[in-house]
Amino acid sequence: MAIFLTGSTGYIGAHVLANLLERSSEPFNLLVRAQDDREAAQRLWHSLQIHMDFEKFRHFLETRIRFFRGDLTNEKFGLDPATYAALIFATDSIIHCAASLNRKSEKSCLNVNLRGTLQVIQVARRAQDSHGLRRFTHVSTVAVAGQRANEVVEEDTAIDWNRSDYDPYARTKKFCEHMARELLPEVSKLFLRPSIVLGDSRRPETTQFDMVKAFVFLAGLRVLPFRPTDRLDIVPVDYVADGVSALHMKEKPAHEIYHLSSGIDSETFKQLTDALAKAQRKRAPIFMPKLETSSVKMVNSLSRRSGKIGGVATLLKVFLPYLTWNTVFDNSRIVAELGRKPAHFSDYCYGLLRFSRDNRFTYPYKDWPAAAAASTSPAVPFPRKSSTGNSLA
Repeated sequence: MAIFLTGSTGYIGAHVLANLLERSSEPFNLLVRAQDDREAAQRLWHSLQIHMDFEKFRHFLETRIRFFRGDLTNEKFGLDPATYAALIFATDSIIHCAASLNRKSEKSCLNVNLRGTLQVIQVARRAQDSHGLRRFTHVSTVAVAGQRANEVVEEDTAIDWNRSDYDPYARTKKFCEHMARELLPEVSKLFLRPSIVLGDSRRPETTQFDMVKAFVFLAGLRVLPFRPTDRLDIVPVDYVADGVSALHMKEKPAHEIYHLSSGIDSETFKQLTDALAKAQRKRAPIFMPKLETSSVKMVNSLSRRSGKIGGVATLLKVFLPYLTWNTVFDNSRIVAELGRKPAHFSDYCYGLLRFSRDNRFTYPYKDWPAAAAASTSPAVPFPRKSSTGNSLA
């Protein structure tokens, strides 16, 4: 029996997998899009190498990982009946991390977030009916709270169906939570909602650059169209992964919903810009809130252009609402569970900025080692095969 994890090759999912591989003895069933196990293993190595060296990765691959090669949005993930039945039989609990963060595409969010989550819920229902499911953990988002302004939002009152949503991502994730509640009434469930996930407090390196590009662009401006006292609820990805891992493995969490956020300790624009200015030995930017409306119009206009400027403007257009709502999400529940608060963004943001700039917003990925690829034993570099074509842990 194993944890069925979706999104293992994504940003948060890879952090959760690395966390649990290191801190538990649990085996994993991983849904990965790939033509064969070789490609699946290479994709997973691409995602996990920021967390571990190849030898440790290969050990986990050979002993605790089983691939199910399929697509989240296909009926039964596109698996043949025997393989799908094997997935259900071998699943003890589920962590659903996979999602489309394409905040501009209604189609992408509907397909991946709604249809994909429905397929994962079907696995949960069938596993529950077959042998019982220990837990269904859904990684959601604080954006399910909809349009807000100048608030501290608590978990149980975050969703208001009469409130407008910012974008398709927020809207579909809200419905994903609703589906899980309605379709899995007898299953132990967790809904974990990260806020703005930006960087890792343990290291400057990152593999996710969309929000980082917007952050670096804003960090280079001499004038910012924001209120200096507005707070930004930014949380490091390692704290999010710790929260997901600890809560999923806990026998009886105190609550069903947790904000994985910085909460009332979220820093203001001024605190962040002062910290960056000090680290770079530069003058802090000037805040001019009156420019907010005209800046939004300019960003909307530039986002229609092609090239680098259009790309940056598109990112800013997507994230601007999350930078101007001056809303934070109470995190007292997760702080009580973990016994600590998340690191402040100001403590590690300069390292993230430097790494991103120096590496031109790319991570220096390593290829699959040639010595392993040339091995005469297929069980050394890649998992062995089962009769269904999937690898066996």
